[in-house]
Amino acid sequence: MEYTRLGNTGLKVSRICLGMMSYGDPAKQDWALDEDQTEPIVRRAADAGVTFFDTADVYSAGASEVVTGSVLRRIFPRREDYVLATKVYFPMGRGANDKGLSAKHIHAAIDASLQRLGTDYVDLYQIHRWDDETPIEETMQALHDVVKAGKARYIGASSMWAWQFAKAQHVADVNGWTRFVSMQNHYNLLYREEEREMLPLCADQGVGVVPWSPLARGVLARAGSAESTTRQGSDGRIDFLYEPDNDQRILERVAQVARERDLPAAQVALAWLLHQPAVTAPIVGATKDRHVDDAVAAVGVSLSDKELAFLAEPYSPREVRF
Repeated sequence: MEYTRLGNTGLKVSRICLGMMSYGDPAKQDWALDEDQTEPIVRRAADAGVTFFDTADVYSAGASEVVTGSVLRRIFPRREDYVLATKVYFPMGRGANDKGLSAKHIHAAIDASLQRLGTDYVDLYQIHRWDDETPIEETMQALHDVVKAGKARYIGASSMWAWQFAKAQHVADVNGWTRFVSMQNHYNLLYREEEREMLPLCADQGVGVVPWSPLARGVLARAGSAESTTRQGSDGRIDFLYEPDNDQRILERVAQVARERDLPAAQVALAWLLHQPAVTAPIVGATKDRHVDDAVAAVGVSLSDKELAFLAEPYSPREVRF
């Protein structure tokens, strides 16, 4: 495993982040693994050097945080040995204030997340989306207060427009509040709209990029294969985020490079992403041992400039989709 700084911070993270959305409560999402099924996979990742783990309060309605905290406490001898990230924004109850980025919800949400995770602090506390109903000044001050209270070491953001991210950073700067150190955005070979504005902004500002869905919800991993999965049959966001007709040429090229290099398609797709200069650590979901093995192996896959260009060339612009 390789390790790198998260943006301009001194925080070191593994080049692969294990996404914990696949773990929690199968009754709430039928492709989720329960705690007994989760632990061997997380342990395999930890044994391979993965130290960066990302979850969110909304995953399995809080069950992912419970499983994440429980499993990580058993695997790692010390809390200082891993980097833990979670997120806030989506509804966690039926109340009017059980969602969004108001000061009220942020302070309630961080306390609830810490209780579920069984820890005194998270390393990275991220806003899951932009909140049009809350002034960004209120949100940034609340996040600053969370950091000052010792409940989070750093703060990050997730998918939004580049102008919104720039505005949030400016509000933090002029008020002397904590800035975002990371951007968790949608970025992979099938979706590259972030290259227009968000990635250059992050590079300019020294913000770490931790892409979600680096394998396009498994679509890239199945390039050249007829394999289907439980998630593929029940995850409606695959059809929302991707365009099968436009994506086919890219998938064919991933499959071709995989054949030529005698590598799984997942390793090729992840290696392409890891070669992109703005990317710190893709957030990879894993429900099987081979998913972990492919992600870890991708860190060591070196693609030539010719291969990188070959994989990227068929891409065509599409609607921005969060």
